[in-house]
Amino acid sequence: MRIIYSQYAPDPIGPYSQAVSVNGLLYISGQIAINTKTQELITGSIESETTQVMENIGSILKEASTDFSKVIKCSIFIKNMNDFTKINQIYSKYFNINFPARETIEVSKLPKNGNIEISCIASVD
Repeated sequence: MRIIYSQYAPDPIGPYSQAVSVNGLLYISGQIAINTKTQELITGSIESETTQVMENIGSILKEASTDFSKVIKCSIFIKNMNDFTKINQIYSKYFNINFPARETIEVSKLPKNGNIEISCIASVD
């Protein structure tokens, strides 16, 4: 087991790791739209939040020497299912034709009152 930490992704806001690599798999903890330069939550639009979340995930993937093409599954938690289409527009830009498995769940509240949180599992070689 190897703990993955990227200085280009937000520090965990609780007792967990950004990601853990074990047996060829990378488990990335849920990422919210925290800008790593300011440590502030991005607000303004679901598109900007989704972009920041995906960039945070990308930084962790890179630190683990993998990338979005190796993502197997994502879990998306959103506060408003009406944002589904806008989220998909941003999310789809990070993957090629082989999209990972996924579920999207509407929730009542997310950390720091964000509007989206995404976790994922990727393969590492």
